Amino acid sequence: QVQLVESGGGLVQPGGSLRLSCVVSGSIRRLDYMAWPRQAPGKQREFVARITGGGYTYYADSVRGRFTISRDNDKNTVYLQMNSLKFEDTAVYYCNLFSTSTGARWGQGTQVTVSS
Repeated sequence: QVQLVESGGGLVQPGGSLRLSCVVSGSIRRLDYMAWPRQAPGKQREFVARITGGGYTYYADSVRGRFTISRDNDKNTVYLQMNSLKFEDTAVYYCNLFSTSTGARWGQGTQVTVSS
């Protein structure tokens, strides 16, 4: 059973930084990608960043240059480093995984609030 557990969310002032972590437990035969989508209040879930099994990274235009997705295979952990945070980055951030062996898996989400 593959499980994802996020952590690292919280309250931060505009311009500040946070690092989200997603620990993956369970066996994955072949990872297609891991991603960090987010959902703001009253809005649809949107793509933020993705890292493929081969290590390629992709970002939404709204976060490119400010956010960095990375992976530590030894720790089975994916990170989202968020710098220069803005009010509009406030959302619940989810860890998402897709593999051909397990299908899609989701974490419970972690709240990020950017406020002065």
